[in-house]
Amino acid sequence: MATATLARRIGDAVKQAARKNSGGGWYDPHMAAASRAIAERIPLVDLVLEVRDARIPLSSEYEQLRNYPSSSRRIIVMNKMDLANRSQIKEWIRYFEKKNCISYGVNSHNKENIKQFLNFLQAQVRELKKTDHSSYTTTIMLVGIPNVGKSALVNSLHQIGRISAAEKGKLKHAIVSPHPGETKDIISLKIGSHPNIYVLDTPGVLPPKIPDTEVCSKLSLTGSIRDCLVGEREIAQYFLAILNLSDEYKKWAKLAMHENDGIFVDDKAECLSSSELDMEQKRQYPTDHTQDFVVHGIRRTLFETISSFDGNVEDEKGMGRLIETQFTALREAFRVPVELGEEAQNKVAAKLLNLYRTGRLGHYTIDPMPCHTQ
Repeated sequence: MATATLARRIGDAVKQAARKNSGGGWYDPHMAAASRAIAERIPLVDLVLEVRDARIPLSSEYEQLRNYPSSSRRIIVMNKMDLANRSQIKEWIRYFEKKNCISYGVNSHNKENIKQFLNFLQAQVRELKKTDHSSYTTTIMLVGIPNVGKSALVNSLHQIGRISAAEKGKLKHAIVSPHPGETKDIISLKIGSHPNIYVLDTPGVLPPKIPDTEVCSKLSLTGSIRDCLVGEREIAQYFLAILNLSDEYKKWAKLAMHENDGIFVDDKAECLSSSELDMEQKRQYPTDHTQDFVVHGIRRTLFETISSFDGNVEDEKGMGRLIETQFTALREAFRVPVELGEEAQNKVAAKLLNLYRTGRLGHYTIDPMPCHTQ
């Protein structure tokens, strides 16, 4: 299948990059040192939260915990659940339950969800204290691969925890970045009082080698491996292959009724004065791909290219032809000048990946549920 071919191509490129550690592979001396520091601290903390990406609950596994005993001291946290297929989160929680693992789905940017998660953690701590009275202070360590949102989760827990405990003083922050590998050191933040609970945010760590080609491609797509190791165009093609075989695009059918986004402005024009209309139009920047009217245009373009395609998307050549058509149409929708030549495709790929990774182009759980659990 076309998706498998693209995944294999990306996976092979990632493996090749891994073999060139000195020339830019991901497992650098910083990651090796972080891996050792985390391994030393794991036995010393009360709870370990293994943060995974909800879009790839298996592929984003933290390898160092693979042989960690499944117990009440380890919790699998599926972060970024707002980017995944929401209907599948409960299925994954059931799957991990059967594996004797406690799991929880979170969205680091949703305050209510974080409050619920903090309550859940405090309940887990109380259970621990029933059997372990050695320390009044509880330490929780967050571990995971790069770019699964550990730092964003730590910041949210710290902020909500301090408000709940009416703590005063300066608010600390862990560094948050859309690029993998930005957290360099282990930092401690307080998230609760009575008992005192501290969380340790740690750098993202990948194993030196990832033998599974498909896992490599999924880590590239979700941003856990730097784009430059593979190339944004290849990764964007992989995303389009996944989109083209899904039903997500069908949700954008109503957008196809509008020929261009000028209609939205024209509809408003009837009830806006000329000065208000000028302001409305000034706020629209066609080159800013994150603006709603541009995103609507991208969704509409994707819907139209997929629904009007007369080939077979299950066929490798058919999928390749559709993706080529989509890149041409997306270049126009993103307002990327054709004069840029080859660079135009790279710009289209970068913008498309950004919209996918921020949830603007649908919700996808890329890891399939293991067959024997269904």
